[in-house]
Amino acid sequence: MRWWSVANFVSNAGTWMQLTVQNLLVLQITGSAAATGLSMSVQAAPALLMSVLGGAAVDRWPRKLTAAVSQAALAVIAFTTATLVALDRLDMTTLMVLAVVTGTVATVDNPACALLGNDLVPAEDVPSAIGVGALVCNAGRLVGAALAGVTVGFLGTAAAYFANGFSFLFVTAVIPFLRPAAGAVRQAAGRAARRPASDMSVREGLAFFARRPRLLALAGVTGISAVFGRNYGLTLAVLVTGPLAGGAGAFGTVSTVLAAGGIVGARLRRPSVRLVGALAATGALLQIVAGLSPSLAVLLVLVLPMAVVESVSDTAGTAVLRTDPPAHLRGRVLGVWGSVGTLWSLGGPPALGLLMELAGPRGALITGGVVIAASIASGHLLHRRATLAASVTLPSKDTIPQPTLQTVA
Repeated sequence: MRWWSVANFVSNAGTWMQLTVQNLLVLQITGSAAATGLSMSVQAAPALLMSVLGGAAVDRWPRKLTAAVSQAALAVIAFTTATLVALDRLDMTTLMVLAVVTGTVATVDNPACALLGNDLVPAEDVPSAIGVGALVCNAGRLVGAALAGVTVGFLGTAAAYFANGFSFLFVTAVIPFLRPAAGAVRQAAGRAARRPASDMSVREGLAFFARRPRLLALAGVTGISAVFGRNYGLTLAVLVTGPLAGGAGAFGTVSTVLAAGGIVGARLRRPSVRLVGALAATGALLQIVAGLSPSLAVLLVLVLPMAVVESVSDTAGTAVLRTDPPAHLRGRVLGVWGSVGTLWSLGGPPALGLLMELAGPRGALITGGVVIAASIASGHLLHRRATLAASVTLPSKDTIPQPTLQTVA
């Protein structure tokens, strides 16, 4: 698990180096901010349509082999892009094609690497391991974004893509040496191969997700939070540069505090949807107060707990997704979640942008916080009422026919 964490740190740092310079690269090629947004949407689009297929592939194929091949494929894409940039042969069409290919490979790579981490610790330590993974991811994001500026400044844009390619190769080299922990809950490749094809279908994963109330509740909480909150890079940018009269430097400070708060991990032994909902409601209340901030100093005090709550909530939700389904269904459940999450990530920012146009940045933060908190409170009350109604209608113990005891001759 330590080696896997180091590999993930290196990979995340490389990925964020590339993502940081990619927008600059698109601007250099096209000079259009709209094209920058389009490139991000194009890369995310395959996850919307193909994540369920990628999750099914992860359930069918040996996990270590799947993760190693997908990481190697991502390395090839990064090296190809770097070479084209270095030779000044990269145009917008080629960049879009490479973005689509990257997004397609990621539909397999993301669940494969996520579930590979489950295999490296005992079952009871999986939630805590997910917390470590979240910490590593956010630390890699900070380091990668910082290294991107230095790398581009001294070595040029292509160097960031080359660095990301080598980071993928590092992960590929580490995977063969990983060994499952004693007591880990994992799906052995041989057992998966013996399952009937009908039990490995995409439909089975979709049906399980649709019939699982706690997963539907998790989707509802996460969805409402993703649309009306969490997009702090958008809402806080407009708040800082608008009503609070700060500049780019002030928003840079806010972004740094957000990233630092995201590094905070959590040791979760019993993650639950109730915990995710409570944290989301807490974040919504903090968001409301942030919308009322009279100064940048007050906002900075609020930003850190907002980031911490969001980070722990994400960790808890991920832990539920990776431990609640049966082992043979986890890839497909993560695939369904990938499609749903992509829908939110594509639809959330435009909806929030429209809300800011109508209500301003303060109004958007306050309205969004109220919607999130009210929705979670209403869902909790409805669930509690349904639970009470079910307990009242259950027959008493005395009225349940008892089975007759028999002996076997």
